[in-house]
Amino acid sequence: MVIRAIIADDQAMVRSGFVNLLATQDDIEVVGEAEDGEEAVRIVAEQRPDVALLDIRMPRMNGIEAARAILAPRGETPDGGTPDDRTPCDGTKVLMLTTFGLDEYVYDALAAGASGFLLKDATFAELLHAVRVVAEGNALLAPEVTKRLIADFARQRGPRRPPTSVRDLTAREVEVLTLIGQGLNNTEIAERLTISDNTLKTHINRLFGKMRLRDRAQAVILAYELRLVAPRAAG
Repeated sequence: MVIRAIIADDQAMVRSGFVNLLATQDDIEVVGEAEDGEEAVRIVAEQRPDVALLDIRMPRMNGIEAARAILAPRGETPDGGTPDDRTPCDGTKVLMLTTFGLDEYVYDALAAGASGFLLKDATFAELLHAVRVVAEGNALLAPEVTKRLIADFARQRGPRRPPTSVRDLTAREVEVLTLIGQGLNNTEIAERLTISDNTLKTHINRLFGKMRLRDRAQAVILAYELRLVAPRAAG
């Protein structure tokens, strides 16, 4: 399978660098470039890429606003208005690009539905890994710094959803959400709960459906917001 990607960054040299690196791979095709968020949203609607790499800080429309437009449920606009040519395309995943590991907007990006973030000074191998992981529908949350960063922003902002939100979940689903928030992968969670991989996937699917979670990144955020996982400051 060839992964179709677009790159959005207002710095031409950075954008070209990412394009040239990705173009060396047989399984990745760059189908568009954008210098701001508005152009990125338009290109996503036209090209329907698998992955959109968006710089967080861009003119006219920043990366977070673009992510919200791209990832809003079909038939809806980010502000709840009438759908237009900015209606997102199903299946596109968003990977945010940032210069700083503790960028103040990273939490907002993940809360908007982005599957993760990547530092602009990432190595070639890290870039390729990030694009492939996100394209597969997974969240780029493995690095410890990412988990600490999400925890820190959740701690600063406090819970955004009422604790009663978990009333629709079974006790097992709460356990699964808690372990996801702690950064465990599926194999580790299944072993911890002494259940099969298939049973775990069933619990995760039901959990995501009930809480309207897009991916693992949002599940981690929710676990912190509901205080199922104790936040800790990054450092």
